[in-house]
Amino acid sequence: MHIPDGYLSPASCAAMYAASAPFWCVALKRVQQKLSARLVPLLSVCAAFSFVVMMFNLPLPGGTTGHAVGMCVTTVVLGPWASILALSLALLIQAVFFGDGGITAFGANCFNMAVVGSLVAHVVYRTVSGRSPLTSPRRVVAAALGGYVAINAAALLAGIEFGLQPMLFHDASGAPLYAPYALGIAVPAMMLGHLTLAGLAEGVLSAGVVAWLQHSDAALFKLHEPVPHDGWRVARPLWIGVAALMIATPLGLLAGGTAWGEWGVEDFRKPEARREMAAASRNVAPPENAPRGLERLAGVWTSPIPDYAPPFLKSPAVGYFLSAMLGVGLLLTIGLSLQGIARASKRNNAAPPA
Repeated sequence: MHIPDGYLSPASCAAMYAASAPFWCVALKRVQQKLSARLVPLLSVCAAFSFVVMMFNLPLPGGTTGHAVGMCVTTVVLGPWASILALSLALLIQAVFFGDGGITAFGANCFNMAVVGSLVAHVVYRTVSGRSPLTSPRRVVAAALGGYVAINAAALLAGIEFGLQPMLFHDASGAPLYAPYALGIAVPAMMLGHLTLAGLAEGVLSAGVVAWLQHSDAALFKLHEPVPHDGWRVARPLWIGVAALMIATPLGLLAGGTAWGEWGVEDFRKPEARREMAAASRNVAPPENAPRGLERLAGVWTSPIPDYAPPFLKSPAVGYFLSAMLGVGLLLTIGLSLQGIARASKRNNAAPPA
């Protein structure tokens, strides 16, 4: 679901940045108003949780792969606006450092997963859970449904964005310039895997984490209430979960294949890759060569650790684990920096006027 550079036209990328910008602005204002010693650690740990969860690739129908995102979990703990920022931070670290999702397509990926994913998860969760007690099983069901619907909404948007490209952007002969498959192929290809395994994984993950938090610390669901202790202690159950997931990240390498719509330029020239692309796309063969626009934009950014594989390590499993540690460490650093800003702002507001 991470759209790479080159699959969307520059105009499409600009439009998706423009679509995401108002939500980022509102989210920043909402979070800035509540910036506290409790919110910042939770924002950091939820971003780290989502980052690590997205490293667990699942085999999907058609020979492609997919992953959960953790949209509903971040929304339940943080609320929809802070969730937008947490997921956007996770996607930013993935794009800049690991090449997972494009820099030009960052606005689209954030709109699909962070913005729409968070808001849809919030609406479904609140509608289904109603006013049930924080420890009610109804909230577990609500989280499962929220996660399932949210990830499918995000997948549908990605499929539409892919599928519009050959219709709107092609050369004089009709050859696509960016994503090669039209709506009739792109949307079913994206939805097949997400309506089944990826959606179920998101639902099970959401339900499992909410049930665990209900038993470990239900106060995490009451974000806006003051607590007598530091926010890092409040977030401890989630940090334990993130640590456990980090240790298990090499399992994410077991799923073979590439996510639909994330093929590299070189894949269009490889016979085996071309067969996999066709098999995942209703047996419609891709173009003989990568579309010209895709090839031109694919190299717009070279990440230092592409595909979570540090070039100096021979072991993919060790490299994957160290990449997870680096990503979580970067998000933790951002959290600590934000906490420092929050404390400085609080001191300045409390200081008597000169």
